Amino acid sequence: MSRPKADEEEYWHGSKCKAFTFEDDDEDGLSQLKESKRAVNSIKAFVDEDDEEWEKFTWSGEPVGSISWSIQESSSTRGSEPRSFPSDKLRSEGSGSSFPRPGSFSSLFRVRSRPDSFQSLSEALLDTNIKYVAPELRKPKSEYQDYSGDWSIEESVRRMQRGKMCSMERFRSLKDKLHLLDEAVRLHDGNVITAVLIFLKRTLRSDVLFQELKIRQVALRHFVHFLKETSDQLLLTELLRFLEWTEELAMCKYREHLDILGAEERRDFLKSKCISLPFSSEDATHVQDHYTLLERQIIIEANDKHLEASGQELFRKHPRKASLLFMPLVTTLYYACIYHYSEAEGTFSSPNNLRKTFKIPEKLYILTALAARAKLRSWVDVDALFTTKNWLGYTKKKAPVGFHRVVEILHKNGAPAQVLQDYIRLVEDVETRISLATKYKCHDVVIDVSHDD
Repeated sequence: MSRPKADEEEYWHGSKCKAFTFEDDDEDGLSQLKESKRAVNSIKAFVDEDDEEWEKFTWSGEPVGSISWSIQESSSTRGSEPRSFPSDKLRSEGSGSSFPRPGSFSSLFRVRSRPDSFQSLSEALLDTNIKYVAPELRKPKSEYQDYSGDWSIEESVRRMQRGKMCSMERFRSLKDKLHLLDEAVRLHDGNVITAVLIFLKRTLRSDVLFQELKIRQVALRHFVHFLKETSDQLLLTELLRFLEWTEELAMCKYREHLDILGAEERRDFLKSKCISLPFSSEDATHVQDHYTLLERQIIIEANDKHLEASGQELFRKHPRKASLLFMPLVTTLYYACIYHYSEAEGTFSSPNNLRKTFKIPEKLYILTALAARAKLRSWVDVDALFTTKNWLGYTKKKAPVGFHRVVEILHKNGAPAQVLQDYIRLVEDVETRISLATKYKCHDVVIDVSHDD
């Protein structure tokens, strides 16, 4: 039943707390709102005083706000027993401000069931000390089984083969560990074998592991390769000594020179620690050549640094881009053909000296020298590389690599058209000669071939 309009206005304007309006004559609207707020705060203070006499408990019997209750409430995925949702607030030390319970949906909306929890919307938005914690979602049970399943040895290996996680820690006896390794080898899966070997390396003494691997050659080869890849030189050396693999042990010692940064220190290490090791005949030759090459590089580098600093013309026209130290043999030969081509054979930096000392094949020497002299545009030296004399004193040009390859290298290094034409004419195959002449626009050669036909 509706009231008359006059009674309704009298009801609203006769109340102790007047309604808030947007009319211009309601100048004390804000003051009335403040009075309402003070009234609510006075109720809150009264309830707070009464609350101190009571202690709340959860369904499990733990006092609300205790440490055990806080742990239980924050870890929502660890138990399946019923959980209570108390409405009491946690109090910080020396502070009367209330905090929402972590992991509670009600805390996201600030819903309170008691009069003491009244809070205006503006206060909730301005309360920056409150941190909301989203509840943790429970993982499916199938995921936990991948980690904690009580699998047999065969099932564990098959699961690892399929890429699933499977703990090997529960296989503690030596018999089970070796059975695990044998099963991995039986499946011929290198990844599983390596995973099992890592587990055995971590859980067995080295002498026990070595003894068992000695009678398991497949697993042994995997383990040796694994130690080389991980650069575990100490354990690898110990294993090779146990197996009495003298040549492998020598190569393992030889690899240690890679960790030495200084050129002279590396040279001394090769001389004193490596040359005398029991290498195979072929490997012994390579180690000796390595030591000799590094010794030559040290001498050439020191001499060329001095010439470069003194401003020699060749080094000014063609500055060095990198140090010669630790470079391969072919790079060293190319360097010598650039900066020391005309030196006598008795000097260490002479290309011919390098060729004889290290027994460089003729084809490799010609290709390297051709690229170096063509880069410097020294066409006289290029011609001399291919000019030979017979026993009657006649000269002719001969290329052990084929003149079609010579033309390609000359063009790559910017040879002029006349030089290209001269060497294209030396190509024996007519079709190849026409193809190269057309490709490099040596039209005179094409015309000459047409006239010959």
